[in-house]
Amino acid sequence: MREYTLNYLFNDEPRTHVFELKQPDLPVHEAALHLLQLHFGDAENGLILPPADAAPEEILEQAQVVGITQIEVA
Repeated sequence: MREYTLNYLFNDEPRTHVFELKQPDLPVHEAALHLLQLHFGDAENGLILPPADAAPEEILEQAQVVGITQIEVA
């Protein structure tokens, strides 16, 4: 397991979250998907989360629409 620290803005407020994942690297679009699931995974409808076959750009756009921006993976 590897620890990834994500620094990002959520509705223009700085946030940090640490994920432990079994992958050797974490591209920004995958980090965005994890953050979407963190913040909106319990939403009543699945319209917040992008479809499984979404392109990296689509995932980042969806994150921006709901207020998740400036994602940095450390």
